[in-house]
Amino acid sequence: MAHSAVTGVGMIERETLQLLVGMHRIVRHLGRAGASSTLHPTQFIALLLIGDDQPIRIGEIATRVPCSQPTATTTVAALEAAGLARRQADVLDGRATSVVLTPTGDQMVKAVGRHAVGDLAKLLARLSPDDREVVLAAGAILSRMADDL
Repeated sequence: MAHSAVTGVGMIERETLQLLVGMHRIVRHLGRAGASSTLHPTQFIALLLIGDDQPIRIGEIATRVPCSQPTATTTVAALEAAGLARRQADVLDGRATSVVLTPTGDQMVKAVGRHAVGDLAKLLARLSPDDREVVLAAGAILSRMADDL
């Protein structure tokens, strides 16, 4: 009985590693073109977060990337220098600042989104309809997991 429990744990570890490696390879494949290749990965993630939840405070960016507060500050400064984001007074607390996309940043987020969706659709088209359904259902679950980070 103990042997099967150990085998089950080993299988879960192998499957977890396989999932991790597979997700990493797909993300790297999707990130080879477009804005994601011109920005540092942390800048790219921050840019997408700002686009999803603007205005957003730097502390929230740090929490959700995740990275340290100083890294988030440096990241936002780089996005500002590139003309992709700007800081503004927080509407709820005038002492704080929030970050929003500039029109150029908004265009980049939309273009990257279209590009990534197109590339991922090509990868999904290679799968059987049943496998595609499983992967798309897993996407919703993975998104919920990411939201809880």
